Amino acid sequence: MRIIETGLDNLFIIEPNIFGDDRGYFFESYNKKLLQNKGIQTEFIQDNEALSAKNIFRGFHYQLPPFAQAKLVRVICGSVLDIVIDIRPLSSTYKKVFQLVLSGQNKKQLYVPEGFAHGYLSLEDNTVFSYKVNQNYNQESERGISYLDPSLSIDWPSEIANFITSEKDKNNPVLGKHTPYE
Repeated sequence: MRIIETGLDNLFIIEPNIFGDDRGYFFESYNKKLLQNKGIQTEFIQDNEALSAKNIFRGFHYQLPPFAQAKLVRVICGSVLDIVIDIRPLSSTYKKVFQLVLSGQNKKQLYVPEGFAHGYLSLEDNTVFSYKVNQNYNQESERGISYLDPSLSIDWPSEIANFITSEKDKNNPVLGKHTPYE
């Protein structure tokens, strides 16, 4: 397993070692000891999974402290454009965006620490998105940032008008309006 720095503090790409032959493949999708050896001390407590059609956008979500969540995200089948925003005002990468295509084919994962808003756009029908979290969901602590925020530098692969998203996500405020980290 390779752990690759992204340029944003504590945000890492994780590339598994894939062992394949004519029967298929095998890889470790999670190894707590290896992550700890690289400085990722997060204790994950829950796994979640979501199925999405093409052009479904989910995000940008985060939870307020003390319920802020770190996530380890990956795609089992299909592909997504995974996007995170550093919302920690004391960070040298505050308001910076990082995006990466995660797919069932490339098997890459993204470790998203607390203090980042997270979202993803499904690039294919029947995309299965899976993620670990270190905190349980807390409805009162849930917040979001608008994917339409003009201050965010996101390289969208298609027209935003084609996105399908929840009413809740359509009504998220822009970054800087109501984030707990300011």
